Amino acid sequence: MNEIVGTWRLVRSTAVAADGTPLPPPFGGEKAMGRLVLSAEGRMMSVICDGRPVIGGDETREYRSYCGNYTFDGEHLVTRVDAASDPARLGTEQVRDVHFEGEMMVLRPPLTAYGEVEEQREVFWRRIADE
Repeated sequence: MNEIVGTWRLVRSTAVAADGTPLPPPFGGEKAMGRLVLSAEGRMMSVICDGRPVIGGDETREYRSYCGNYTFDGEHLVTRVDAASDPARLGTEQVRDVHFEGEMMVLRPPLTAYGEVEEQREVFWRRIADE
C-alpha cells in the first residue's frame, strides 16, 4: 500500500466513448484541477473540478469529490464512500483500477454514463508529498 500513500496532483485525464471513440478530456482538459490524498491509515479523499475561469454558456462546470476508508490490493483501489458531492455515492464502493506510468499513478474507474454518453476515463496523478 505504501506505493500509493501520499498527496497527489491531477496531471491530466482522458476519456473515450464505449465504442472507443476519443472524447474531449474531462474537467476542462488542461485546466483541470484536482488533489488525491491517500493516508497510510487507509483513509482517502479526492477532489477534481473543471478549473477553467470561464466555461461556455451551454456547459456545466464538472466537479466531483468523495472520501472514505480504502483498501488497495496492488491493482484495485476500493473506497467505501462516507461523504461525497454526489449523494448517490454515499455508502457505495468506488473501485478504480490502478497502474503506474513512470512517476504517475493512473486510476481507471469503470465505464460510466456522464450525461448521455458512456465513457471510459483515466485520471493521471503525480505525487507531490509523501502524505
